[in-house]
Amino acid sequence: MILVNRAVSTTLDNIAWFSRIRTMNRKIHSTLSSSSSKPDSLRIQHPRSEDSNPANGASGSLETRVYTRKKRLKQEALEPLEKKSQLCGLPDIEEFAFKKNTRSSRRSTETNITVASAKTTAGNPPENWVEVLEGIRQMRSSGDAPVDSMGCDKAGSFLPPSERRFAVLLGSLLSSQTKDQVNNAAIHRLHQKGLLTPEAIDKADESTIKELIYPVGFYARKATYMKKIAKICLEKYNGDIPSSLDDLLALPGIGPKMAHLILHIAWNDVQGICVDTHVHRICNRLGWVSRPATKQKTSSPEETRLALQQWLPKEEWVAINPLLVGFGQTICTPLRPRCEACSVAKLCPAAFKEASSSPSSKLKKSKQSKEL
Repeated sequence: MILVNRAVSTTLDNIAWFSRIRTMNRKIHSTLSSSSSKPDSLRIQHPRSEDSNPANGASGSLETRVYTRKKRLKQEALEPLEKKSQLCGLPDIEEFAFKKNTRSSRRSTETNITVASAKTTAGNPPENWVEVLEGIRQMRSSGDAPVDSMGCDKAGSFLPPSERRFAVLLGSLLSSQTKDQVNNAAIHRLHQKGLLTPEAIDKADESTIKELIYPVGFYARKATYMKKIAKICLEKYNGDIPSSLDDLLALPGIGPKMAHLILHIAWNDVQGICVDTHVHRICNRLGWVSRPATKQKTSSPEETRLALQQWLPKEEWVAINPLLVGFGQTICTPLRPRCEACSVAKLCPAAFKEASSSPSSKLKKSKQSKEL
């Protein structure tokens, strides 16, 4: 009898236990479903153990714990960092700006530049360069290019030496991003107004200078540079112009191309080749220069100058500029070069390649294909 009573009692306890578990599950389920619309909190009910808090009544009493999802704290706005450089304005007046604040390490690598390509290596001239240069001289013998009659070397040729040097400096400054015809006309207007001396430029209004040199490229900026250069020449050089490369490069708006050109013309001092966009373009088309340790084209006139000076004989350093500039103005033009009229096309790696890929030729090909 005792055993039966114990069995019955155990069975009833088990039933009661399962009933309580079922009830708790239902409550948990209902709680979860009701709080699903509130993602920031979660309520979970579960039974307390009898040992946890005996003062709270019967064992198995339910306790509700609330779990709240912590909101992400907004990160405090960071103080704006100082911009290392402001927005770029207009490009420098020289085709590829000369960085006057270039680090010494970079300068050393540029001055020790070596050229390695399929046709030329450091100090070794490219193949057939003498034949190519002679062919260009023959094509330029007529002297019909704008640079032959209106180049910077013609500026102030009728003036005394000191005034002529200042006129050459102004002509070189104005020549960047400007055709020779426009530059020559601007120098002529300045001469008519008596503004080819540092004293006159220093006293003149900047607005007047702008009107006289318009429409040269970047005329407003160049007018500002002219005023600054005139003051520097008066204060530091007694009305003359600097006679060294470093002093010329220190002038506002004067880069390597201009500095070497001024030294050539004004002081008859040859320290490097004057490389402008024409010389830069033609030397790359002919395969005369390449980037250091690569076969790629040079990326700037200054890089071209350093590469060209590695092998071109120094006696050609002055003549190469007007020779190639005139060639680039008449035959080896930037767009649609006249390769059919070039006597050295057979020796040029780029012959007929750029001409065939010009926009007009593509348009003609598309029209012909449509007609067919």
